[in-house]
Amino acid sequence: MTFIQGFVAAVPTANQDAYRDHAAAALPLFKDFGARRMVEGWGDDVPVGKVTDFQGAVQARDDETVVFSWVEYPNQATYAAAMAAMMNDPRMQDMPEMPFDGKRMIFAGFDPILDEGSGGTTGYVDGFLLPVAPEKKDAFYEMAHRAAAVFLDHGATRVVEAWGDDIPEGKYTDFNRAVKATNGEKVVFSWVEWPSRAVRDAGQESVRTDPRMQSPGEMPFDAMRMTYGGFRTILDQ
Repeated sequence: MTFIQGFVAAVPTANQDAYRDHAAAALPLFKDFGARRMVEGWGDDVPVGKVTDFQGAVQARDDETVVFSWVEYPNQATYAAAMAAMMNDPRMQDMPEMPFDGKRMIFAGFDPILDEGSGGTTGYVDGFLLPVAPEKKDAFYEMAHRAAAVFLDHGATRVVEAWGDDIPEGKYTDFNRAVKATNGEKVVFSWVEWPSRAVRDAGQESVRTDPRMQSPGEMPFDAMRMTYGGFRTILDQ
């Protein structure tokens, strides 16, 4: 089963090209340790929220853009081995200076509980972070499964919901603080892949009006603390 390492970072907007080059330079290292895919999404339609948002998750400044990215591993064991080996790899010492503040980058390991759609190279991503109580995991899955079918019917190519598994506590920021998780809530790292921004915009509008999304019932998480945004893909390999 695929295992996900998710990241959110604040990058000076002027450093977009330098950031992409930095990620591309790191890609061979991740692949050598078993990663199957790396995707980097540059903030494009990232709203400011009332309770939580991506900017707050990484303390982004006005001159910074939020990046939503992930690395896919074939399983958790490969991910764990990669994390142990990578930090001791001498190539890590030869990497150029990071073109962003690494202290405010948040990262964690996530176990996918839903992965639907054919996927493939994507041009646009809707990214989400949300807190879900463990006892509501099954209810969350059922809701996500129904919603995934709607997104795929309206142009999305893949929908992934990944359950927090290895979430470190950060000194400045972390995933739990990003969604104000409390009382043992787990962070879900999820995304919807689209071929392009145009397909995403039309698809989102269709999803909002689809009667299948109007089903009654209580949401199995606090939607006020859901963090979301749209990201243009700048690397997908």
